[in-house]
Amino acid sequence: MIRAVMFDVGECLVDETREYGTWADWLGVPRHTFHSMFGAVIAQGRDYREVFQEFQPGFDLYDEREKRAAAGQPEWFGEEDLYADVRPALHQLRADGLWLGIAGNQTVRAGKLLRELFTGDVDLIGTSDDWGASKPDLLFFERVAEVTPFANDEILYVGDRVDNDLRPATSAGMRTALVHRGPWATIQWRTEEAEKLPTFRVESLLELPGLITAFND
Repeated sequence: MIRAVMFDVGECLVDETREYGTWADWLGVPRHTFHSMFGAVIAQGRDYREVFQEFQPGFDLYDEREKRAAAGQPEWFGEEDLYADVRPALHQLRADGLWLGIAGNQTVRAGKLLRELFTGDVDLIGTSDDWGASKPDLLFFERVAEVTPFANDEILYVGDRVDNDLRPATSAGMRTALVHRGPWATIQWRTEEAEKLPTFRVESLLELPGLITAFND
């Protein structure tokens, strides 16, 4: 039985189109060029942070985030960056009596934004910076299990990536759902792992309440 649903952040709850566009602007690179290189790096199975190295060798993402903040251009997302299905899906899952959480590879600053947006909608919000562990490290999912008041196989982790989300969550004994949006899911959607590994494959988070109810029945 699924009793808890834990959501990834980027390209699961938050559409990162605007944020990556601002990184292109920060680098002085045309957005179309940046997005094209981003897709190429992902398709090659490389870490997305290598995209920045292609345009600026030696690029340090942490340092550049701080420089952006000092320049009055900090990482930011708000209500308008949430996918349209997020609020109604959370509302229905809550009405169905499920325990809800948000956990992803996010900075302290992003964690603050998440709490401003979702504190009234979920039971817990955790980030990699909070826990000192980042996906796909299994330690991250051990942290998820520690803060969730149910057994691992009663937790559904929802994400957009096979490599960062589904594979390690499954190794931790959790159920998983792959949502088909964002660059990673678009590239990975038809791979064997993406088709066989998740408990659910969805086009919208609005599919989850019905699928979970049927699964539990």
